[in-house]
Amino acid sequence: MPASPADYVPQFSSDHRPVWTWLLVSAVCLSILSLIIGAPLAQAHGHQVTALAIYGAFSHLCHQIPDRSFFIAEHQFAVCARCTGLYAGFTVATLGYPLLRSMRRTDTPERKWLFLAAAPLAVDFALGYFGIWENTHLSRFVTGALLGSVAVLYVMPGFIDLSLKDWRRLLGRNTVSSS
Repeated sequence: MPASPADYVPQFSSDHRPVWTWLLVSAVCLSILSLIIGAPLAQAHGHQVTALAIYGAFSHLCHQIPDRSFFIAEHQFAVCARCTGLYAGFTVATLGYPLLRSMRRTDTPERKWLFLAAAPLAVDFALGYFGIWENTHLSRFVTGALLGSVAVLYVMPGFIDLSLKDWRRLLGRNTVSSS
């Protein structure tokens, strides 16, 4: 027996706040990744002030050791290979997020998956740190990208949840003005 129309759950919502949130986060991620790659390109094309400003901003987030960084146009990226992987993985996963999960879901996977995604990065770091194995740009990038891409599944639901809040009510502001 088919369900009654009262039991119908619409698959489309007229509330577009989660989509706008995703678009904003995607734009920020793409901007950050563009800056990481844009710094060496700016330096190569003689825009020293711009390049130094970008390198300076990212110096607070990354050690920027040249031996551990990718290069383009004979200049190093604004962050190391591992950080590049983190940012690239996060950006790619953010762009593909609507294909992976509903934009209305605010739950996150079990925390164990985040720790499992961080494990290869920790092992790669530890083996290199203790001199057991010399990690490479590729191993740094891949382990960073894995953690960055899985992190999206924990960060985006939080942003979506924030976008769905009724901020006027939470801040004590009236939605209808009284005359």
